[in-house]
Amino acid sequence: MLKKIFLFLCVLFVCNSVIAATYVKPYVTKNGKVVSGHYRSKANKTKLDNYSTKGNVNPYTKKKGTTKPYSHKIKIH
Repeated sequence: MLKKIFLFLCVLFVCNSVIAATYVKPYVTKNGKVVSGHYRSKANKTKLDNYSTKGNVNPYTKKKGTTKPYSHKIKIH
């Protein structure tokens, strides 16, 4: 029974990771740079789940994230 629960949780995790990604088609920028197609995390209101954010790993390239999620200075009025 414990193995079945573990297997179910693994499948759920993998499915959730795949659903959370979106494919960006290849394109050419205004200055002529060619950007190849790639996967990215779906857009939302947080930077904490981006593949490039520290603590995360891109499941397609296996690269560890290096960017601090909220490193910009906050202006207080």
